[in-house]
Amino acid sequence: MKQIEVTIMGQSYILGCPEGGETSLLEAVGSVDREMSAIRDSGKVKARERIAVLAALNLAFALAERPLPAAAADGSAEPVDVDALIRRLDQALGADGQLL
Repeated sequence: MKQIEVTIMGQSYILGCPEGGETSLLEAVGSVDREMSAIRDSGKVKARERIAVLAALNLAFALAERPLPAAAADGSAEPVDVDALIRRLDQALGADGQLL
């Protein structure tokens, strides 16, 4: 697995990335950075952990609101492993703290 250094809200992170997944990972990083920066810039939340949780919830809500592809609508798609996603977020946050 390849490692990529990225910056989210001014903080550098080294993330594991499967071969061929660089573009998708960088798009995801861009989305997280934009969402976290918008929350920070609103001035209502200061703590980095709270900003991360709010950004994750905002992005998850936006994803949940998207229409399902035809294959997923009939139940044939694989379910999302939320626990695995939380572990990946915890890993990315590192010393900033665990989400749960």
